[in-house]
Amino acid sequence: MNSPILMLPALLIAIATAPTTWATEREINDPVKKGEYIFNMGGCASCHTATDDQPLAGGLPMETPFGVFYTPNITSDESTGIGAWSNADFIRAMTKGEAPDGSHYYPAFPYTSYSKMSRQDLLALKQFLDKQTPIVSKNKSHELAFPFNIRPLMTLWKLVNFDDAPFQANKDKSQAWNRGAYIVNGPGHCGECHSPRNLLGGIKTDGLLTGNPEGPEGESVPGLTMTKDNRVSQWSDEDLLFSIQIGMTPDGDFLGGSMGHVIENSTGRLSETDLKAIIEYLRDIES
Repeated sequence: MNSPILMLPALLIAIATAPTTWATEREINDPVKKGEYIFNMGGCASCHTATDDQPLAGGLPMETPFGVFYTPNITSDESTGIGAWSNADFIRAMTKGEAPDGSHYYPAFPYTSYSKMSRQDLLALKQFLDKQTPIVSKNKSHELAFPFNIRPLMTLWKLVNFDDAPFQANKDKSQAWNRGAYIVNGPGHCGECHSPRNLLGGIKTDGLLTGNPEGPEGESVPGLTMTKDNRVSQWSDEDLLFSIQIGMTPDGDFLGGSMGHVIENSTGRLSETDLKAIIEYLRDIES
């Protein structure tokens, strides 16, 4: 359990950046500002910033059962970042998991979720990234065991584990429910951590959001469905809202580990309207 005293600075930071300072993404007319909101929705800073003095320059190690992945430079530098990418390059990477040269990305980059994002949101995100300070920082090579270091094998992996169909709204559900479903399964990529994976590292679609005992860095990640085994099913809507806004649970504890980064760089920066939409969607998932 995390000490409330030790977590107090994080609480104060979260309160200072409470969602009331953010407009709903759909209400933002400026494409760069909209892109910034989507950037925060995806929590991009958490994975693509290894040191504070080089924001978005990548280099963060991600330990997995298959080896260590290093996140790439996504600054606007044209030589080592993505500054030379076209809009088509960016959309292809985000929705197909393919680099501009046609090589396949590993699913440590969650294109398996980003493929659900709308073209409009993706273009806004790119406009925001294009405005960020370029930093020259060459990407580190992944440290993967055989045969996972054979990148062309990703073609076969995708045939089994990747559905690149875009998000489709459920006409039988409310607008808020669909908004929550889009955020959770698309830019928010919640299922990437909160779902179990098969032997090849693909998400078990029949266990979506049911939790993952072998999550990032060996961390046990709880389920978000409303089954009685998941503690979030016992929380009120207000409890859930407060927890994803500032990270405090109903019993006064704080959400730590990787979820702490999610709150700091993602959910703590979203509008209350979007957070309530997320909750409405999660409330409807029983298994």
